[in-house]
Amino acid sequence: MAVPDFQTIMRPLLAYHADNEEHEIAATRSALADEFGLTGEDRAERIPSGRETTLQNRVGWAAMYLFRAGLLERPRRAHYRITIRGEEILKAHSERVDLGVLKQFDEFEEFRQAGKSESAKGESQEVGSADAETAEERIDAGYQELRSALIADLLDRVREEDWDFFERLVLKVLRAMGYGGPEGAIERLGGHGTDGGVDGVIREDTLGLELIYIQVKAWQDKTVGRPDIQQFIGALHGRQANKGIFITTSKFSPEARVYADGVSSRVILIDGPQLAELMIDHDVGVTTRDTYELKEIDLSYFEPEEAGS
Repeated sequence: MAVPDFQTIMRPLLAYHADNEEHEIAATRSALADEFGLTGEDRAERIPSGRETTLQNRVGWAAMYLFRAGLLERPRRAHYRITIRGEEILKAHSERVDLGVLKQFDEFEEFRQAGKSESAKGESQEVGSADAETAEERIDAGYQELRSALIADLLDRVREEDWDFFERLVLKVLRAMGYGGPEGAIERLGGHGTDGGVDGVIREDTLGLELIYIQVKAWQDKTVGRPDIQQFIGALHGRQANKGIFITTSKFSPEARVYADGVSSRVILIDGPQLAELMIDHDVGVTTRDTYELKEIDLSYFEPEEAGS
């Protein structure tokens, strides 16, 4: 048989982890190929770009979706283990697990929305509606899906690093966005716990007449609340500054955002997903994997030439 689609792969992949053991993705892929009875030709088939095999691609997406829905956990890179939620889903869905099942989980829907524009976030499409979409719509949906996956994976990698890496990363992103140059500068201040409430400063001009202070929090599960923003603004006032950027790998509470919007100081809040998007848009920590060109007819080429031209 041909390689099944990634949704068909989901339940067998989840069931393979039902022993509660940790499994490396390559071994999982091989076991699933055996279960599906794939021939050597099936296993060697490659996706149109030729970058990887169809089996690698589809098993990878199936595992990633199950992970983002909380049915699998990733104890270390390229290794997965079933969760209690995964066990419950296996029992509740004996025939098939697909996107229709996964979308009941808020974190999965949040993951799928991560790379979409604000207008696209309000659109709701049922699973399996691809046949009703134009070719351009399918391309755009695929791009947004890949972007969402990259945002989530990039944020995971950043969270695995220590505070020193994160502080240096933030400054690199701001430099890539054009802050501090060509006549200004970006400086890191002090060290961990010795920065007096700020971690860096952007000097927007040579003399340092315009300063923007930076605070970073490399948190995973803890939400940045209003008290944290109040402390940062207090640190700004202590330096007679009125501009600041607060960046975290986690999220800001609604109260924190409301407070930041209401104070006289100009404070920009950037959460984990936003930081990952900035990294992607400004080529920090990412590289271009594939490039696709869409061409159309140049109508002017077929227009009649004027006499004498």
